[in-house]
Amino acid sequence: MKIASIVGARPQFVKCAQLSRELRKRHQEIIIHTGQHYDYEMDKLFFDEMEIPRPDYHLGVGSATHGFQTGEMLKGIERVLLEEKPDMVLIYGDTNSTLAGALAAAKLQIEAGHVEAGLRSFDKTMPEEINRVLTDHCCDYLFCPTKTAADNLAKEGITRGIYRTGDVMVDAVFYNMEIAERSEILSKLGLEGRKYFVSTIHRQSNTDNEENLRNIVNALCEIGEIIVFPVHPRTRKSLKEYGLCDRLRGEVNIIRPLGYLDFLKLLSHASKVLTDSGGVQKEAYILGVPCITLRDNTEWIETLEEGWNVLVGVDKMRIVEMAKGFEPSGERRNIFGRNAVQKVVEAISKRQL
Repeated sequence: MKIASIVGARPQFVKCAQLSRELRKRHQEIIIHTGQHYDYEMDKLFFDEMEIPRPDYHLGVGSATHGFQTGEMLKGIERVLLEEKPDMVLIYGDTNSTLAGALAAAKLQIEAGHVEAGLRSFDKTMPEEINRVLTDHCCDYLFCPTKTAADNLAKEGITRGIYRTGDVMVDAVFYNMEIAERSEILSKLGLEGRKYFVSTIHRQSNTDNEENLRNIVNALCEIGEIIVFPVHPRTRKSLKEYGLCDRLRGEVNIIRPLGYLDFLKLLSHASKVLTDSGGVQKEAYILGVPCITLRDNTEWIETLEEGWNVLVGVDKMRIVEMAKGFEPSGERRNIFGRNAVQKVVEAISKRQL
């Protein structure tokens, strides 16, 4: 069977790396890269260090407004699908690349599978939430990481093609952790394990809102801990635009974006993480790192229920309070499963719809 895998952003590269290894044992795969992430740290570095096969097509869409970006991706993906005529399209997560791939497949009546289906934050102001909902309703195979995700789909009337496989990211973390431990990122940054925090900020609601970003920056500066802050390109642009770089300088260790292996090492040895990333919330839980989420909601509610994650929004005092005082309240259970890659590939191979 010929399968077209569509990727465009960091988390999709990681998931695709895991699935590609197994898929290519049984099927022909082509990779379509939309170009949603287009600088070296966010793109080529991941392909190099994770040994992901070179994309067969690179659409080079780049940054733009949501509508324009999604439209350009849709046009480019449709063109490739018409040329390649795959039996199935495989999409990941909740980005504009995800939605464009789902729409292109649906319009051409090509079966589509969604890896990480059924997640819901129930906040339609988030572009990612719109992408999730529309993608799930376009797809034929819905690979759910948790019971909650499968239940969400059932509540929306989707009862066919649901597979509770567990989360591919668990496989990625365990597959790469041994390699990541060889990273010298801690020594390069002069860090000791469990004696620093990590922070990541990239969510549009935080980066494009001066008040929100200012509150977060002020909180980071008042926590009184060593904080390592790999800065997303969009975040760096906003920090400069709002004049916040000087506020951070001397208080927070600002570094360029890291590759997956360096970041995995950095996160796994951190004392806590402050983030607005859905993927980092999940990775923190898998690695046993307490997480403080700079949002008012999360699609990974299991991490809240298990007591390893706390929502603080963008309230400066709340961020500082939880950074200093939050401690996990329960044991970590295997809520995201194992061997999701094999389960996804087995479901695809059987094509039991």
